[in-house]
Amino acid sequence: MIRTLSLTAVSAFAFTLGAAAQDFAIVNAKVWTGTSAGTLESATVIISDGEISGVGINLAPPSGMETLDAEGKWVTPGIISAFSRVGTVEVGAEGASNDTSAAASPLSVALEASDGFNPAATNVAVTRIEGVTRMAVAPANGANMFAGQGFLADTSGKADSVTMERAFVYVDLSEGGADLAGGSRPAAWAALRGAFADARGYPGRFITHNEGDTLTRNDAQAFGPAVRGQQLMMINASRASDIRKVIALKAENPLLNLVIVDADEAWMVADELAAADIPVIIDPFDNLPTSFATLGATSRNAERLLAADVTTAFAHLGNSGHQTRLVLQSAGNAVANGVSFDDALASITTTPADLLGLEGLGRLTPGAVADLVMWDGDPLEVMSAPELVVINGQRQSLESRQTKLRDRYLDLDESEQPLAFKR
Repeated sequence: MIRTLSLTAVSAFAFTLGAAAQDFAIVNAKVWTGTSAGTLESATVIISDGEISGVGINLAPPSGMETLDAEGKWVTPGIISAFSRVGTVEVGAEGASNDTSAAASPLSVALEASDGFNPAATNVAVTRIEGVTRMAVAPANGANMFAGQGFLADTSGKADSVTMERAFVYVDLSEGGADLAGGSRPAAWAALRGAFADARGYPGRFITHNEGDTLTRNDAQAFGPAVRGQQLMMINASRASDIRKVIALKAENPLLNLVIVDADEAWMVADELAAADIPVIIDPFDNLPTSFATLGATSRNAERLLAADVTTAFAHLGNSGHQTRLVLQSAGNAVANGVSFDDALASITTTPADLLGLEGLGRLTPGAVADLVMWDGDPLEVMSAPELVVINGQRQSLESRQTKLRDRYLDLDESEQPLAFKR
């Protein structure tokens, strides 16, 4: 016998079962698979042992399996933010709770952002309850253009939620990076070339001293995997001329595994990016010039990049420590400006999964990791919200500090107000 829960029971279902993975099925769902199968109407998703064991139409769950009736609601893979700083900052102006950068440290590339990650930070739960299940967390720049090592994590809030500690190196070649390198783009590129030489010369050139042309011994060792193409290198660049320099860097070093972040003027060099096979991470919401490097910013950036077959992932890049969840709104704005619904959803699920090496994620297909979200409406509609969030087959709590405060004060019994509230 199949026991079926209605949508009215979803919240209790998620909360009470969130502590451990349990086999269950979602039936009668509108499933966006992220595969060539496209969107399936009135479909079933079966979850077993933390994986997707079945997806399809007219697919019956095993007898006795706990079953949730989606009543035609959307089910998608868990949303993946390709760039964020969630969990490394709680109050930006309070140094004790901000581990995004280390301006006073002599180290740069060797700094590992995962060492400062707090899975219990309030912004982790806030991000999760909006449907973001995985994220790339980048360090911010401190004393120089080399920020350090970024990591990958899920948003479960568990102690073991970091899934890869040294997932990528983050380098700033924007105007900000130029300032840190000495005040100009020539200084930044000279520093980058020196860093490449230091990494390639490690350990030989450091036998008698600790300082290289650009990097210290520890930083040169840490930069080695990225220089050899064994680690992803995220480069921040927005101006079209800066992006062309990154394309030339890849041509000179074909083994490099690069992705460009921000890329406001990337549409101007879209064909060149596609030919060089360099992906970008953009915020489709960035549509106004904010500096001389972003004079070409446009709401059509995403549309033009995708039309040129540039691998494009979306992230919300403004206040990425607290508003990473707005990646869904950014994707919705991309649809409003010419991007197809399927391409927009892919840019926050399948594309970042592939770009970041998250195997088995970003798709709903047999054998995939059971990260998924059930929505109360169109997932890219700003008023829609998750009714169920699943990470690694485990139903997640949809409670955060914000929801607790809302529930506490929404229907406050004024007779029980503390003395300070009384008139």
